[in-house]
Order: sequence, then structure tokens, then C-alpha cells
Amino acid sequence: MELQQIIKDAADKSISYEQYRAFVEAHTVNGTNSGSEVTEALAEYTKLNNQRMKRLDKTLKILPENQEFLNSFDKDVYFLIITESWCGDAAQTMPMMNKVAQTACVDFKVVLRDENPLLMDQFLTNGGRAIAKLILVDKNTGLPVTTWGPRPTKATQLVADEKAAKGALSPEFKQELQNWYNKDKGKDTENDLINMLREVL
Repeated sequence: MELQQIIKDAADKSISYEQYRAFVEAHTVNGTNSGSEVTEALAEYTKLNNQRMKRLDKTLKILPENQEFLNSFDKDVYFLIITESWCGDAAQTMPMMNKVAQTACVDFKVVLRDENPLLMDQFLTNGGRAIAKLILVDKNTGLPVTTWGPRPTKATQLVADEKAAKGALSPEFKQELQNWYNKDKGKDTENDLINMLREVL
């Protein structure tokens, strides 16, 4: 199947950010999680992520210097985000993706990784199905312009350094990464996304 068709099929069954938030909330209430594997641990991550996103939705703000650029952004593109409820990186970055999309009047479409393997396998990171993955799609051609994710630049570097030093990510490091996100308050993600949108003009 052609990439154009794979993207269209996924986008056709996508949900909005608001619907995704309600979806994660429902999993939290039910003590479950999205994805092909449902476990107590993943359900717990989902609950944690729901709280994170709730907080970030309320507190994140676009920097004034970026506001002007986003208000005047007029490229015919949309955000297609691949995610799952249990993904910590997604919970820390999707609220900012949504703020950027709203300010730029760009459609925001969410699809689940395990329901869209054909799409996910077109956008692997170092051979893995890492999420969250944002695909910037041209509305006219139906093809990707560029991609972003699964983490902002600085977090990507932290993870790469840790893997180089220790070969794997320990639970302690994962907690440190979440602490970094909390201190960063979405700014690194915001800068990355602004740079991405500037490049497509």
C-alpha cells in the first residue's frame, strides 16, 4: 500500500485532541489502558498521564514571541499524532503540540499506535515503534512534510547519553526524565515545533 493511502486510512479514523483526552480519562476511570497489551502497570501509567495532561492543559502557555508567528502561519498542513494512553513522553508533549496547533489553526488528529501498525512502521525511530510521533501532513498531497518525536531535542539527548553510558534506561532515569519535563514546562517541545513549522514555510 502506498504511503499516501496508509496516511489517509489512519487520518480517516483519527480523533481530536479533546476526544483523546476523554478517551484517556475513560481508561483512567476503568483502570485500563489503550494498546494491544493491557496490564496493571500500563493502566497505572495511563492514570498518571491523565493527571499530567490535565495539569499541562491548564498551565502551558505559548511564548509571546512565538504567538505572532503561529497566528500568521498559513500552510495547508495538519498534525497526525501516533500515541497510546500509557506513554509518558506523549503525556508530556501532546498538550504543547495541541497549544501550538490551536494557535496556528492547524488540525490535530490522533491515532493509536497498535491499531495502525502500517502507519507506525513507516515512521520508526532507530528501528523502534517509539511514540509520541507527530507527522506533519500536507493537506494537498496527503504526504508527510516532516516528522517530530518521540521526544523534544534536549530529552532525546538525555536519553541517548544514558543509553550510551549504561546500555538501558533504568526506572530511576525514567523518573529523572519526568522531572526534567516538569521543570522544562513544555518549552523545548514548543521550540522544536516552532522550528519545524518555520522550516516548512
